[in-house]
Amino acid sequence: MKNTMAKTRPVSNPYEVWMNNSGWTWKVLKKWQADDHKPYARWFCYVTSPMCPEGEMGDCYAKDIMQYATKVISNPL
Repeated sequence: MKNTMAKTRPVSNPYEVWMNNSGWTWKVLKKWQADDHKPYARWFCYVTSPMCPEGEMGDCYAKDIMQYATKVISNPL
C-alpha cells in the first residue's frame, strides 16, 4: 500500500485536522505509515492546546489522536 500522505505539508494546508472538546487541535502535516492502525503508527503534527496556544510541531501516535479527538477536516489532495 502506497503512503499518499508521506510528503510534509505546510501548517496552512494540512492533510487532516482533528479536534477535541478540551481545546486541543492536531493538524496532520505528514503520516509516516500508510496504515494508521499499526501499533506505533505516527503522524507529524502541529498541535495547539490551552497550555500552548501558539502551537508546537512534533510526532504524535495516531492511536492517541484517534482515541481522544474527532476528525473535522480531511484534505488528502
